[in-house]
Amino acid sequence: MDCRGLLPAIAATCIIGMVVSQTTLSPAVMNTTLINNVTSPTVTPVILTSTTPACSGLNISTCEPCAPGSQYDNNTLLCTCCSNPGRCVFPGACLPCTRGFYQPLAGQQQCLPCSRGFYTNFTGSPLCHTCPSGSFNNNTGEETCRSCSPGFFSSQQSSTSCSPCALGHFCNSSGCTQCQKCPKGTEALHTAANDCTPCRPGMHKAAHQTMCQICGSGFYQIHWGQESCDICPENHYCPSPDVNPIQCPSDAFCPEGSLAPGYCMETFFRKEGDICELAPVTIALLVIGGGVGVLFIIFMVVRRRRDTDGELTVARTPLLGKERPQGRYYGLPCDAEPVYAGW
Repeated sequence: MDCRGLLPAIAATCIIGMVVSQTTLSPAVMNTTLINNVTSPTVTPVILTSTTPACSGLNISTCEPCAPGSQYDNNTLLCTCCSNPGRCVFPGACLPCTRGFYQPLAGQQQCLPCSRGFYTNFTGSPLCHTCPSGSFNNNTGEETCRSCSPGFFSSQQSSTSCSPCALGHFCNSSGCTQCQKCPKGTEALHTAANDCTPCRPGMHKAAHQTMCQICGSGFYQIHWGQESCDICPENHYCPSPDVNPIQCPSDAFCPEGSLAPGYCMETFFRKEGDICELAPVTIALLVIGGGVGVLFIIFMVVRRRRDTDGELTVARTPLLGKERPQGRYYGLPCDAEPVYAGW
């Protein structure tokens, strides 16, 4: 067989295969930044630049900055072949920002993490969203916000934490924007409460009050969760606000709102209907005491008058009245009335 005619055909076929292989492999080289040294057992990275032969097939004169919400991709020739970082052959070659990250500017090399209290839950975001009321976020680079737990609330947007409900307030669901005041007859005895407890017997709470209050003196309440207390009825007394009214003793007074029974003073008074009257012995003592008092007053008046008469008698006694012998002195009888000498 003549083989001289086959040699040219084989050579032509080899040449065509080489051309086809170079044409089909060219796009694959454009999408990588590493050239493997096949003679070496390890992979050796080679940094490509715009002057690298692999970039010769790209039109790097049309490089554009990465759009907001994306960043420069240094793992593709479509970006690394451009001379300026932050630019790629076309914007679609840039990497979109991942969830929790954003980039508001164009032509940037990397995306930024969302601040605390902010989030973004989709890729390619040019900005972050604030956490709504009732939620919070305490970390950077988050893609979601967490709802406040029951008993906690957040009334502001972009909150980094939730606050506990105050005393007398509650929140029984997640994501509360504010806590509610406990209804009438109930209270919350601790902070961060997710429900309210009824007021105990002997206590009450109106709708405008925060905590349960003890019933006032002379009032009582024997039921749970009441808005008000009841006044102790007449002919009963209420020593404690959490017990039923007690029947008043027969010899005592118990007007409405009595804390304890009232008694007349023993021996001197006695109960007669709704009032205290003087006892017979008290009346007798008053009569005797009044008589003694009148006699004493009469005695004092008489004694005072007697003393006054004695004083007048002494005042009328002559100052020179002395005994003299019988005879005449200075021409006057000795028994004549004495006269004042004038000295």
